[in-house]
Order: sequence, then C-alpha cells, then structure tokens
Amino acid sequence: MQNDLKAAREAELHLEDFLPYRLSVLTNRVSSAIARHYSERFDLGVPEWRVMAVLGGAPGLSAREVAAKTAMDKVQVSRAVASLIEARRVQSEPDAQDRRVTRLSLTPRGRAIYEEIVPLALHLEAVLLSALSAEEKAQLDRLLEKLSRRIGNLVAIDV
Repeated sequence: MQNDLKAAREAELHLEDFLPYRLSVLTNRVSSAIARHYSERFDLGVPEWRVMAVLGGAPGLSAREVAAKTAMDKVQVSRAVASLIEARRVQSEPDAQDRRVTRLSLTPRGRAIYEEIVPLALHLEAVLLSALSAEEKAQLDRLLEKLSRRIGNLVAIDV
C-alpha cells in the first residue's frame, strides 16, 4: 500500500484520463441532455427532477433520505424540495413517530408530471445505451456495481 501511495504521489495527473473526472463529466452531460427535454416543458431543473424521481418510487422519505439516495448534498435537496413544495409538486407531512422529521411525497400534480417524464427518461436512457451491445451493457452494470461497492472502502483509507 505504501509503494502504491508513493507511486501515486510521483505520478502526473492527466485530468482527461482521471476516472472520477470522467465519471463526473459523463454524469453531468447525461443529466443535462435529459434535462433539456423536460426543463422547459415542466420547469424542472436536474435537482428537482432527481427529488421527484426518488419520491415517485419511494414516497414518504425525509429530505435526509432523499439526499442519501441521490448522493446530492443536503442544501441542494432542501432547495429542490422547497421549490417543488412551492410549485405544489411535492407535499410534506410530519412523521407520525418523530414530529421533528417531515415525510415527503408527490402531490397529484407532481405524480402526473412524474408519469409523463418517466417514459421520456427511459427512452433517452435506451438511446444512450443503444451504443452498447447486450454483453457490454451487462458488463457495464457489473463494473458500476463493483465500483459502487469499492467506493465505501475509499472512505476508510488513511493517506
């Protein structure tokens, strides 16, 4: 491990080859491409859509749970939730066991928008993935899972 760290310290960073950078750029480009299709029509930004997408599949989450599921920071989730509540797309209710926690869900208006966007998002995902063969899609799934499991280990590494 020490030799790996020493080698890493001596290496040059080529940003265009750096995996975290490449993943971030790809994620941003995909999100922006999808957002272009629904932002004007539904007046939604990427953070608002992510919150709606999570609540569409798992109603009753707290803002903290939404943040955890989307890997967005709490401030970004809070702003998106406030915007969605103001637009009457999301509603909040106090938790029955812990009144300090509020539970979020889509309103009928939010649900209608969600049900319109989901087929569009799935179609755009299919278009993106059509660049890959069935074998490549399966391999991509496996690799993403493997990297997702590994990321938890990075937090524990002391450099």
